[in-house]
Amino acid sequence: MLPVAVRDKLRIQAGDTLDIRADDDCVVLIPKRRRKFKTWIEKSPITGMPVIVSERGAPKLTSEWVRQQLEDFP
Repeated sequence: MLPVAVRDKLRIQAGDTLDIRADDDCVVLIPKRRRKFKTWIEKSPITGMPVIVSERGAPKLTSEWVRQQLEDFP
């Protein structure tokens, strides 16, 4: 069983498929496929404005992430 900190960092859950390879004296585990998280827009009960909501366990959407994505946008 993988420690929770490792599973959280790799965003894997119990039952996810991993590729395994030997690298010198180490065993390397590589997630085979990334889990897709559901994301939707709903009205904020506090402000009444639309907000992006993701299912539990999804990585946090940050301004830095958006900035990086926009840098590559045509």
